[in-house]
Amino acid sequence: MTEEQVKKLKVKTVKPKKKLGIRLGVGSLVLLIFCSFLIVIATFLQLDITHFILPSKIFTGEAVTINDFIYTYKYIPQVPVIMFITGLLGRRLGITSILLYIITGLFFIPVFALGGGWRYIFEFGFGYIAGYVIAAFITGSILKKGYSYKNSAKAVLAGVLTIHITGILYMMVLAFFKHMGWNFVGDWIIAQSGIKILYDFIFSYLAVLIAKYVRIILWLYL
Repeated sequence: MTEEQVKKLKVKTVKPKKKLGIRLGVGSLVLLIFCSFLIVIATFLQLDITHFILPSKIFTGEAVTINDFIYTYKYIPQVPVIMFITGLLGRRLGITSILLYIITGLFFIPVFALGGGWRYIFEFGFGYIAGYVIAAFITGSILKKGYSYKNSAKAVLAGVLTIHITGILYMMVLAFFKHMGWNFVGDWIIAQSGIKILYDFIFSYLAVLIAKYVRIILWLYL
């Protein structure tokens, strides 16, 4: 066989091009829709968290009772649910699930805390909702390196801070254009990102750890 014949017999191998976008199976699609619905549930769910505290009266010398040592906080677990979804679905599917929730609220069904519709973007709290998308990207990117306790804590810290910082900045911009006073801004920050951020850190970390094992179980059976 001549050299020229050998060259003709050689088959050129072409590597398939990677397709951009998200490919969804039936199981993944159902899970994605379920996670979007989970955000809706968290929006209207209120948890009463009761625990012991050290009352400020101890340091001022005032008389205290047993009730002063008990504190109940009404907590809405949206942020931990966002962290759970990101830990479960990963960055791209997590963002897709959150966007499905946002699009539904803006254009179809009033699934936000104060209603819905495209005008909701002018509500002070919409910045936190917009922050979900950014947080899912950052948290998902960090979790791609693994679900170790340290890396999960790092991902949660970055994600929770992103949501609160985005929410506060968005609110401050709206407050500026609506000519709201600094007293309003301060009260809003305390109400939305005061002690709540501590609960968000704790429950979001637990949510990511749970998502790790749920992810393993689901991927075994889907």
